[in-house]
Amino acid sequence: MNERLAQLSKAGVSVWLDDLSRSRISSGNLASLAADLGVVGVTTNPTIFAKALSDSDAYADQVAELARAGASVDAAIDALTTRDVAQAADVLAPVYEATRGYDGRVSIEVPPNVARDTEATVAYAKQLWAMIDRPNIMIKIPATLEGLPAITQVVAAGISVNVTLIFALGRYRKVVEAYLSGLERAREAGIDLSGIHSVASIFVSRVDSEVDRRLDEIGTPEALRLRGTAGLANCRLAYQIAEQLFSSERFEVLEAAGANRQRPLWASTGTKNPEYPDTLYVSELVAEGCVNTMPEATLQAFADHGEVAGDTIAGRYDAADEVFDSLAVLGLDYAEVMERLEAEGLQKFDASWAELVATVGTQLKGAGA
Repeated sequence: MNERLAQLSKAGVSVWLDDLSRSRISSGNLASLAADLGVVGVTTNPTIFAKALSDSDAYADQVAELARAGASVDAAIDALTTRDVAQAADVLAPVYEATRGYDGRVSIEVPPNVARDTEATVAYAKQLWAMIDRPNIMIKIPATLEGLPAITQVVAAGISVNVTLIFALGRYRKVVEAYLSGLERAREAGIDLSGIHSVASIFVSRVDSEVDRRLDEIGTPEALRLRGTAGLANCRLAYQIAEQLFSSERFEVLEAAGANRQRPLWASTGTKNPEYPDTLYVSELVAEGCVNTMPEATLQAFADHGEVAGDTIAGRYDAADEVFDSLAVLGLDYAEVMERLEAEGLQKFDASWAELVATVGTQLKGAGA
C-alpha cells in the first residue's frame, strides 16, 4: 500500500473515493485503489453518475433492457445507480467485514426533489436501502431543515446515513442531535445500534471559494491574509463540536448500548484555487476518527507528495475561532455566507439531477429507437 496514504490511515483518517462508475468496478480499478491506495469507502452523487453514463458504454445493455421494459426515466436512474452501488459495496465487503462495519461503505443520494420534504426523503431512503440490500451502504440525506427530522427517522429504522451538504456549524450541531435522536428511537424499538453507522459531510473548498471571493473584493492586506483559512477553520470547529457531543452523558448511554459515533467527513476536498497546494484539504484535516472523501486527482496527488504531520485539527480550535473573529471584523457575516452556500448547494444538486435525467432520458430513447 502507498506509504503516504498508509500514514494518513494510521493517523485515523479513513480514505474514501468521491467517484464511481461501472467501468471502474468491472475493470478492477476500484479493487486496486482499495489494495494499493487504501481506499476504504466510496461516495457518489448525480453528477458522478451522469458523467459515468456519458463516458462509457458499460451501461448500454442495461439501458437497452430498461428501454424494452418501458421503464420511466426515474425508474431507470434508480436501476442503473443502485446496481453500481451494490457492486461497489460487494467490492468493499471485505473492508466492511475486517473493520466490523466502520468502513467499506458506499453512499448513494436521495434525489433533490425530496430535499425539502421530510416524509418523501424518509420514504426514498428506505426504498434505496431495500433496493440495494447491502449492509455496507449509506443513504445520503441533505442537511436541510426538512432533512433533519428525516435523518432521525431513517436512523431510527436502523439505516446508516451519510448526512450531506453541511456548511454552518449551527446546522452541524443539529445534524449530530438528529443522529442521536434517531439512535434513541432505534434503541427503544429494539434495533441493534451497533449496525447503524453515520458520517456528516462538511464541505471545505466551497467555503473558501465564497469567502475568498469576498476577501478579494475587500482587497486590504488584512483581508488577503485570510484567504484560504475559512474552510479549514470551519472543519476544525466542527470536529470540536463532535468531540463535545460524543463525550456527553447522552451519548455515553447510547454507546453503552452499542452505538457508534457519527464521524465528520471532509467533502469537496479538491482545491479549486490553483494557488493552494493540491493536498491542502487532506494534510491540514488530519485527526482520529474522521473521513476524507477525495476526487481521484486529489487521491493520486496525496499518494505522490502528500504529507502527514500528525494531528492538524485538535489543539487548533482557538486559532480557528480567531479566523472567524477576524472575518467578522472585516464585515463578513458568517450566517449569511453559510446560508448562501446551502442555497447554491441545493441549486447545484438540482442541476446535477437534471443532467442525470437528461442523460438517462437520451440513452433510453436511443436504445428504444
